[in-house]
Amino acid sequence: MVERAGDLRRIVIALAGAPGAGKSTLSEHLLAALPAGEAALVPMDGFHFDNAMLDAMGLRHRKGAPETFDCAGLVATLRRIRSGEGGVPVPVFDREADLSRAGAAIVPADARFVLVEGNYLLLDRAPWTELAPLFDLTIFIDVPIVELERRLLTRWTDLGRSEEAARAWVEGNDLPNARLVIESSRRADVVWSNFPQPSS
Repeated sequence: MVERAGDLRRIVIALAGAPGAGKSTLSEHLLAALPAGEAALVPMDGFHFDNAMLDAMGLRHRKGAPETFDCAGLVATLRRIRSGEGGVPVPVFDREADLSRAGAAIVPADARFVLVEGNYLLLDRAPWTELAPLFDLTIFIDVPIVELERRLLTRWTDLGRSEEAARAWVEGNDLPNARLVIESSRRADVVWSNFPQPSS
């Protein structure tokens, strides 16, 4: 990755995948592997619409679907970042509080590598296709739907939902979103399989 950057002042890398694929974990590993002080992270989840807005739009029950994100805001922020501008504020999603915190992180001027992680970064439909020219490298994290279901059920029960409520949310919202990501994303430069392979 460092070699691919060449003489570019800033390289923007997309880490895409379905809910539960392991995007946050991979992002943390990449941040640790890149030169100290030269990398920053922009989570797409920070661009969630607020719950009050989702209620007004009648979309609270679909939170996490493409239409529940401020895609235009993400595009505008990434354009600022690609320009080399320093001190670009980005929102961060607080999963426990279930809300986005505006300006909760900063992409500093000396961040040469900017990792952007999210479900729909490679989605091949408008308005998400506007993101395509903003990435220098794209990575898709591949996980079978059965494994995604297991991870997502664990996620929501760990966050305090009953098993029944977790299953209803996963089956009615998370898995449809996961299938959309898997079936409708553009091909990435790198596809990484993030699940145990059967032993021979």
